[in-house]
Amino acid sequence: MTSEQTEQNSRSFMRYEALKTAIANNEELRLKELLAQHSMQPLEKGYLLDLAKLNNNRAIVAILEAVPVTA
Repeated sequence: MTSEQTEQNSRSFMRYEALKTAIANNEELRLKELLAQHSMQPLEKGYLLDLAKLNNNRAIVAILEAVPVTA
């Protein structure tokens, strides 16, 4: 693995952690900022939707449902 790949994986992990934090804290605007121009893998999207449903925040669930899924 090259240092560029390691850097990219690190950024991806940090973005995912930021998404989880925004969902847990009911930060709709922050979530929109993090998701702008991004898609998700089905498993990732499903997990984040489950997390949002636990918080019972319909706005965040709707934001996540609108995110496109990559194959």
